[in-house]
Amino acid sequence: MKYLPRLLVVCLGFLLAGCSGNTGFSDLDQYMAEMKAKPSGTVEPLPTFTPYEAFTYRASGLRSPFEPPIKLKVSDRSLNSNVKPDNRRTRQYLEQFDIETFALVGSISNDDGLWGLVRGDDGIHRVRVGDYLGKNHGRITYIDDSELRIVEIVPAGSNLWIERPRSLRLDLGQP
Repeated sequence: MKYLPRLLVVCLGFLLAGCSGNTGFSDLDQYMAEMKAKPSGTVEPLPTFTPYEAFTYRASGLRSPFEPPIKLKVSDRSLNSNVKPDNRRTRQYLEQFDIETFALVGSISNDDGLWGLVRGDDGIHRVRVGDYLGKNHGRITYIDDSELRIVEIVPAGSNLWIERPRSLRLDLGQP
């Protein structure tokens, strides 16, 4: 207990010596003063970016460049001026997809008749004769256990349309 006042005086001395104001950072203080004395720089403004312009594809009713061209003969009976797509009817859900994205995966039968099961990009759909499939006004005309037949109405020139038969066959090799 008798050393406690002496220890307290020594600690107080160190404390006062630490608060004397002489930091020992005179070189750092000098460097900071030089940096503050220099003229400040300017920050370049951000570049202006042009907004993205969306592109709308307007040739969806034309023949796909990845399909072979249709060879027409003047005497061909498929050239019928009565063949036209019905643009007044309400389009069905599966008409927004390309027909190449569909595959026949099976069929089911119930009291309503035979239904085909087609797999598209967004899942498996149940279709029947008379339903529409694909972007080219494709109407389903026949369904059996291994095949689905479709008749598409495709443009064949200026205000001229032809019917093109297509079929989807059951492929057992796909998962």
